[in-house]
Amino acid sequence: MNKELVGFLFLAFAIVIGVLKFTNWIQDPFIGGLNSVKNFYHESVEGIDSSIDEHFSQQETIIALQIENKKYKENNLLAQEFATELNAMFKEHNSDLEISPKVQLVKTLSYAKFGDINRVWLDMKDYNTSKVYGLVSEGISAGIVTFKHGQPMALLNSDYKCSYTVYIGKKRAPGIVHGKNTKEMVVEFIPNWIKIEAGDKVFTSGLDNLFFRGLRVGKVLEVTKSQGFQSALIEPYFDVTDPGYFHVIMKRY
Repeated sequence: MNKELVGFLFLAFAIVIGVLKFTNWIQDPFIGGLNSVKNFYHESVEGIDSSIDEHFSQQETIIALQIENKKYKENNLLAQEFATELNAMFKEHNSDLEISPKVQLVKTLSYAKFGDINRVWLDMKDYNTSKVYGLVSEGISAGIVTFKHGQPMALLNSDYKCSYTVYIGKKRAPGIVHGKNTKEMVVEFIPNWIKIEAGDKVFTSGLDNLFFRGLRVGKVLEVTKSQGFQSALIEPYFDVTDPGYFHVIMKRY
């Protein structure tokens, strides 16, 4: 053998021995780094999975709460009618009135005519085109539902053709309210002998069979008298500039 071959074999042998002897020393940093990468990967994946699960859990919770909120609003509206009628029954003692009110949740689709905020089309599933219905928002009277071209259309409180019966104040002065503009309504045909004044509360009477009795309408701003009757300018509670979801009173009893 020549010296070059002997040197090469010696070097190769030394490398093999070194690798066998120092394998752990060489592998440890590499494996440690690789494990760190793996750990980061798994933690990231678990974090993402957790975030996704939390997101969908929150979304499901929000949807469930929205459904519960709609049910609450509907039940609250029905409970108000029950309470009003029960109070009336207690006064009569012997009333055998059967109470079975029905309401329907509806939503606004669009304005019926561009530039006219007083009338909106409704997404309403069950209706009778020969009837007029009361429209309620958050326990407040919002208008009435009529029909045009066979489709349900809401005349909001601001529309002049929107009218229904009301009571005013603690003495329950009767009258008929109709729209005037987006900020005001007018109650007419109020008997002169019943005193009403600014600040009196206005609420539905239910005598037109459109609304439950006792729903809030607005408050009196000023009172005028003429030809044996009084008229009252009122500030309505419902904001006609923000139509959204409503309850339609399908049946009072």
